[in-house]
Amino acid sequence: MIARRAARLITDVLAPANVLIGLFILVGWQADGIRGVMWGVAAALVCAGLPFGVVLAGVRRGWWTDVHVRIRSQRMVPLLVAIGTDLAGLGLLAAARAPRPLIALALAVLCGLVLGLAITTAWKISGHTGVAGAAVTVLAATYGPWLLVGLPALAIIGWARVASGDHTLAQVVGGLLLGTAVCCAVFIPLH
Repeated sequence: MIARRAARLITDVLAPANVLIGLFILVGWQADGIRGVMWGVAAALVCAGLPFGVVLAGVRRGWWTDVHVRIRSQRMVPLLVAIGTDLAGLGLLAAARAPRPLIALALAVLCGLVLGLAITTAWKISGHTGVAGAAVTVLAATYGPWLLVGLPALAIIGWARVASGDHTLAQVVGGLLLGTAVCCAVFIPLH
């Protein structure tokens, strides 16, 4: 019982939207100091805050069972909304000449969402570990490899997703590999 409660707490605190919001702000800070933080906040609101707001509204209306959209068949609309808002955010960042690392991050998020949507049509991949893997990769590329000390966090998040009964080990590992690979292929070369 205690383990399940701990898993739920980890799942809620380190939810993809929360991690992405922090990630956009940290990447913005490194890119351009306080001005970059402002860009990061704007990008986080459009690329992570808006989709999460749609999920919250959908839960309140009974469209989805919970904020983590645990039922695979319910994930299509939230993922399409996230793709749409990320496209809008990417367009706004590019048009306003935001710092390049934020544009690279928004593009990596978009690629991860599109691939995640394609995979979700057949299999319930873990968005939590996908975003966590992406975050560790992006932070290590942005601030230096010493940030790979965040690797144990990936194991904790993976454990929480399995212990809560929301994913299998394969789904957790699949998400981690997807998020990491997308950021290696998109963010690292472009930032």
